[in-house]
Formats: sequence, C-alpha cells, structure tokens
Amino acid sequence: MDAPLDPFAGDPDDPSRELAALDDDEDVTTPLSPDEREGVLGDLEDLEVFQALLAPRGVKGLVVDCLDCGEPHFFAWDLLRGNLRHLLDVGTTRVHEPAWAPDASEYVSWDYARGFSDASLEG
Repeated sequence: MDAPLDPFAGDPDDPSRELAALDDDEDVTTPLSPDEREGVLGDLEDLEVFQALLAPRGVKGLVVDCLDCGEPHFFAWDLLRGNLRHLLDVGTTRVHEPAWAPDASEYVSWDYARGFSDASLEG
C-alpha cells in the first residue's frame, strides 16, 4: 500500500517547508542496524501469518499502543505492511494519524495475534 496522499503536494505555500528547513543540517534518518532489519523482516513474516489466520475471522488488522502520543492506533493489514516496508526502506516510520472511528472489536493486539497463531499452528 502506498503512503497517504500529501494534501499539500505541489502547494508553494506548503507549511511543512519551514519544518523541512530545520532538518536540512541534520541527518534525521539512521539506517537500521542488521539486528533491527532482521526484526522488521520477522515482523513482516509474522504479519502474513496473522492476516492469513485472523482476516477470515473478521479481524481487520492490529491495534498498537503509540509511545509518542499514548493513544492506540488501529492499522489495517495493508497499512501496517506498508509501514513496515517503509521502515525497511527508509529507516523511519511514517507520520501517523489515528484511524477514523475504528471499531475496536475488529482489531487485535500484536500479542493476541501471536498467541492465536502459536496456538493455531501447534494444534
């Protein structure tokens, strides 16, 4: 899945230009270490298993507690996959916004998905 469209794309008065100027002198992205890359690749593999097992049961994705804002973020399968690939490619996560009125009952935590997949594959 591609990144969301930038509502200011091509706008000469884009307010984010001022923010970008603050970062010009700094290296704001640090490549992932080999261990971090391996972890993200493992997460992508796990995500495939989780989706294969949980999507047919009506689960639309995963909920993750955001350390930055303290709010839960609801990620559809494709959005989360895209974010993990972006992390691999760029070394940072994308700016995120909370989902619009998600039904929390349609999302599970990463830990729940892991436990569900472990139990399903052992049985």
